[in-house]
Amino acid sequence: MIYTVTLNPSIDYVIYPNEEIKLGELNRFDKNGKFPGGKGINVSRILKELDKKSVALGFLGGFTGEFINHKLAELAIETQFIKVDEDTRINVKIKGAEETEINGTGPYVDADKQAALLVQMDKLTTDDVVILSGSKPSSLPVNFYQTLIKHIAEKNASFVIDTTGKELMESLGMHPLLAKPNIHELESLYSVKIENNEELIHYGKDLISKGAEHVIVSMGKEGAVLFTGEAVYHGKAEPGKLVNSVGAGDSMVAGFVGTYQSSKDPVEAFRYSLACGSATAFNEDLATKADIQTILNTITIQKWEEK
Repeated sequence: MIYTVTLNPSIDYVIYPNEEIKLGELNRFDKNGKFPGGKGINVSRILKELDKKSVALGFLGGFTGEFINHKLAELAIETQFIKVDEDTRINVKIKGAEETEINGTGPYVDADKQAALLVQMDKLTTDDVVILSGSKPSSLPVNFYQTLIKHIAEKNASFVIDTTGKELMESLGMHPLLAKPNIHELESLYSVKIENNEELIHYGKDLISKGAEHVIVSMGKEGAVLFTGEAVYHGKAEPGKLVNSVGAGDSMVAGFVGTYQSSKDPVEAFRYSLACGSATAFNEDLATKADIQTILNTITIQKWEEK
């Protein structure tokens, strides 16, 4: 089974203003949407489009949490969220001339609720994959991801880490199935400006040497690069109009893990990863099954380097 963990879910309230937002003035919009949000939840939604089962875990609270549970139930996505006392946050996404996001901090999660999530990890088996992604509520310990990873490793289950900075680097020694920084996050990890493909390959391979089984570095319209222990591949879809950057990275994670779980072929999984990420980028919401299949036929993959 694939489990997705969203420690800080949200309702993503997406608005499309009639004109440029003017601060300090009344602004209007005609079009809006409300979606269950959070990186792990996005992964579960794309896995559903790929006909892959998953269980969504994490913390939900209040009427906003009930909205998310209801929407996921409508999509036939299984959930086992732990209920907290405070409301799940609402994130506002303004789709104007430029994308603007206003994100909440999230509810308080007490020690008992934290322990309950760790108990859920104790049920894992060697056939399971746990996808850890996104931010944490400020009430969680700074090392909470590492605590989760320790529990996962004790059950010999696999995990995917899709976060940034210190948390990503500290997870590599536990051999994640996949790490997926974008190019800017990779630069931030190493405090560098990557100027060419040779430098990109160097830093991507360093993540492999530190313990990741696979690494995907996404680069927007330039596609993405897959690193394995044996080779480096570059892939991209045919160009399309960027409509929505929110969730594209999560869609890539879903495409890779959902395919790799059954095929054990990293290149084929990379192909689906690219298709899912591009299909979301070209849509107002996350990708649909039909869009993924259409874009899958446009994907090109080139081997850049072999061990």
